[in-house]
Order: sequence, then C-alpha cells, then structure tokens
Amino acid sequence: MKRSHNDHAGLIAPASAAAELQVWEALNLALNEAMAVDDAVFVLGEDVGVYGGSYRVTQGLYARYGEWRVRDTPISEGSFTGLGVGAALVGGRPVVEIMTVNFALLALDAIVNMAAKLRYMSGGQLRVPLVVRMPGGVAHQLAAQHSQRLEHMLMNVPGLRIVAPGTPQDSYWQLRQAIRHDDPVIVLEHELLYFDKGTFDHAAGAPPLHAAAVRRPGRDLTLIAWHRMVQVAQQAAERLAGEGIEAEVIDLRSLRPIDLPLLRESLGRTHRALVVEEDCRFAGAGAEIVAALTEAAFFDLDAPLRRVAAADVPTPYNGELERASIPDVDAVIEAARGILPA
Repeated sequence: MKRSHNDHAGLIAPASAAAELQVWEALNLALNEAMAVDDAVFVLGEDVGVYGGSYRVTQGLYARYGEWRVRDTPISEGSFTGLGVGAALVGGRPVVEIMTVNFALLALDAIVNMAAKLRYMSGGQLRVPLVVRMPGGVAHQLAAQHSQRLEHMLMNVPGLRIVAPGTPQDSYWQLRQAIRHDDPVIVLEHELLYFDKGTFDHAAGAPPLHAAAVRRPGRDLTLIAWHRMVQVAQQAAERLAGEGIEAEVIDLRSLRPIDLPLLRESLGRTHRALVVEEDCRFAGAGAEIVAALTEAAFFDLDAPLRRVAAADVPTPYNGELERASIPDVDAVIEAARGILPA
C-alpha cells in the first residue's frame, strides 16, 4: 500500500488541557501518557513509527520514544501479533495496531489460540496484558474486503475483552484502562470516527471499562448502539422527538462483556428496545443482545425486541449501494414506529 509523507508524524497531539479533541488525538494522548509512565508499554504495527500511523494515532511517538518502543513491522499480522503475545507473557504491555480489522483475520491464531486462552490454560499462572487496536466499519467505498465488522466473530471468544469507544473521551479512557489491564483487550475503533471532534475533560474520572452510557434519556423506546451507529440512533431520536416520541439512546461502549444491568434498567422504563448495528444481522452482536435481554427481562417487554442491521451481503464498492447496505436514520425510525403503539 503506497503511503504519502505525513508532515505531522513528529508532532504529538494537542495538550491534555484542550476542551475538545478529535478521536485520533485522544487515542494519541492516551498512548503518550501510558508510555511516559511505564517503560513496559510499547507500540508495534505497520506504519506506526516514521509514518505516524494510518490514522495519525501514533503520530509523534516514534520521535519521542524511539524505534525500540515504537516498532514498525513487516506486513505480517500473524507474526507481529504473536510477538505481542510473547512480549506480554514476559512483562511487557504491548499495544498492537492492526491497520484494519479486515487484516485481523490473519492474526486470529495469535489472538484466539494464544492471547485469549493462555491465562486459563496455565491455571492463572500466566497473564497476557495485551492490547490489540484495530479500526473497522464501512468507510467510503473501501469495498468488501476492507469494510468488514468482525465484532460478532471476536465476541465468541472466551478470554477476550472487547471495547468499542466512539467519542474522544471514551477513546482516551478506555485505551488507558485497556493498557493497564492484565487480560487481552481488543479496542475496536471505527474508521469514520477518527476525525470526529468532541468534548474532552482530562481531569474527569473514568467510568468502568465495560460500562455502557446513556447518551439521551427517554421514556418510550430504548435504542441500543455502538460506534457510528450511536450517532445514527441519536439523529433518529431527535426526529422521533418531533413526533412526541422520546427515545433513550444507549452507547454500549463494550461488547464483551455487555452492560446488561444498564440495558435492563432502561428496558424497565421504556418496555421496548431496538438494537442498531452496522454489522450484518445474521448471528451478529445484536442477536446476542436481543437474546440476553429476552432471557433477563422478558416480563418487562411490551413488544418484541427488534434489530436494525446491515444487509446480509458483502459491502458493495458502489457508493449508493454501500449506503443502502447499512442502517440509516430513516431505517431506524421505521423500525421504531413498528414496535411503538399506534
């Protein structure tokens, strides 16, 4: 893959006092602070060093910490992810960047057979404090092999923790928490969110790593989403409010484990819920959420739980077809009306 020169590669993101940050800046700040206080933390992956990262997340780290702690790797995801597992076993706290979640398929042996299982198989004698960061999602005509969402696949692996930050604040908090964790943590990022700007309070206390968040309170319907679909759900909730329907929007923030207590609490208020996911509907994350809520809160339901999800097709390259293949605001509103009383 040809890369143009990154003129900002030697510059760290804005100072932590900034009232607003972009998502990439928050991730960069989290990495910089973690590396500054713990020499065991290091970064490895493709283009993370001199170039500064495909989405600028490692910008400036190579100049500050050198090639020993910011290591450019060959295009060999299985090899350098396996290297990260080994480093974690002997006291390191590696942060592996896989350029896109699509390439993580080549690293599944290291992630699934090694990182996720070694603590259990050793009876707790071994720990694997490994962070694997990978961006995914549908991102403007990258076609089928570069637009996948693999959360459903990773969620099925005991031993992994999975977080899905979608705001600058959560990106900073959850990456810092993941680096300090003694279990392997997958940090799923979305390619279209890196340059989104949002409020940032460096002094604010972090919620638990796997806690969901209510982004908009409501009484009539719960919209459950993560990543970019939170924005879609919020826009749908605003339009529904114009019809007198108050939808509560929950950002999951974590996909393994899922914050079922908060979801049950919301369902106890609204008695209806709709899961909005960018991934395909069949055997997706939404299916697990719906099943778990049905088992845990069936008698709170006034209507069947529903899902809005991507079409069950490889993501098209054509721009119009690509947009048609994933949920939009209109699709969410139509599904919401379908479970609300007439």
